[in-house]
Amino acid sequence: ANVELIVDIAKRIPVQAVWAGWGHASENPKLPELLRKHEIAFLGPPSEAMWALGDKIASTIVAQTLQIPTLPWNGSGLTVEWAEHSLQEGQRVSIPESVYNNGCVKDVDEGLEAAEKIGFPLMIKASEGGGGKGIRKAETAEDFPILFRQVQSETPGSPVFLMKLAQRARHLEVQILADQYGNAVSLFGRDCSIQRRHQKIIEEAPATIATPAVFEFMEQCAVRLAKTVGYVSAGTVEYLYSQDGSFHFLELNPRLQVEHPCTEMIADVNLPAAQLQIAMGVPLHRLKDIRLLYGESPWGVTPISFETPSNPPIPRGHVIAARITSENPDEGFKPSSGTVQELNFRSSKNVWGYFSVAATGGLHEFADSQFGHCFSWGENREEAIS
Repeated sequence: ANVELIVDIAKRIPVQAVWAGWGHASENPKLPELLRKHEIAFLGPPSEAMWALGDKIASTIVAQTLQIPTLPWNGSGLTVEWAEHSLQEGQRVSIPESVYNNGCVKDVDEGLEAAEKIGFPLMIKASEGGGGKGIRKAETAEDFPILFRQVQSETPGSPVFLMKLAQRARHLEVQILADQYGNAVSLFGRDCSIQRRHQKIIEEAPATIATPAVFEFMEQCAVRLAKTVGYVSAGTVEYLYSQDGSFHFLELNPRLQVEHPCTEMIADVNLPAAQLQIAMGVPLHRLKDIRLLYGESPWGVTPISFETPSNPPIPRGHVIAARITSENPDEGFKPSSGTVQELNFRSSKNVWGYFSVAATGGLHEFADSQFGHCFSWGENREEAIS
């Protein structure tokens, strides 16, 4: 993830802060850890919180400790010592190495033994995987060995774990924002169920498939997770939502998502700006966008009761987003390279887009296939689609 290079450049320029955006470095706890040693601010969570929630195995153990629903996996039942009053006393959840190791599958034989207990079909996942890499679906024990080794080869050195496959589940996620003083809020949700090869294609916000009561509980669980580990800045808690109305914790992305404009357009909150202000030490109740969202004077200083607000936030309209990718359909939609011949996109009031390449620019197959993102806002879902 070029962590050492980023830190070296930050020292030489020098800079006061680093914003990692998204990508490998944004989820590497070593980056905020090294920056802190050099007294450079990181626009994201501290390394301890990033590891506790950014690591898929550790975050699932934290969720189990807080009794947040999780799917059956090889670490089912693993928890750490934690009491509700600990949060009020300023204590944070941490995962001892011994507990973490018990959540890891070391080899094929150990995996097959765990798989028999979980039941097929199941997912083989690398804890450090992402973007469609380090994840395979195993239908039978016969398929398991080769798929397990594929996951290992795609993410060398990453711990591996197994999780029961959630059949016909929707992918719903909650956007969270937390400051340095223990405050955290939910900024509604997104439905990212339309995917290919475990990568999102279409996103929309808010997530309307779940009932308001169920989604409110999902938001409460997300905020609780953030507070419990001392999370700071923007993050996304992902869930699998079943047709019967139940949901299960999937993972937390300890960074800003590429689809963050979905949330910005329904909440009127500038998330990168909020990350900067939070890193500067500004509390949530002093952020102008947050105050407006909660019906308060934008330049006021009065505290806001985020747990029991007098003016509960309401999402504004509906957004549908589409990722623009460079892929070859004749080769299973693998990333393809080439030159952009023409690119002409003009954003309007309700339709917005951004691209990482311009006309005559080049795309190569060694990077993520996405090079653009378009967002459409409407008063309701039908208008956003049109």
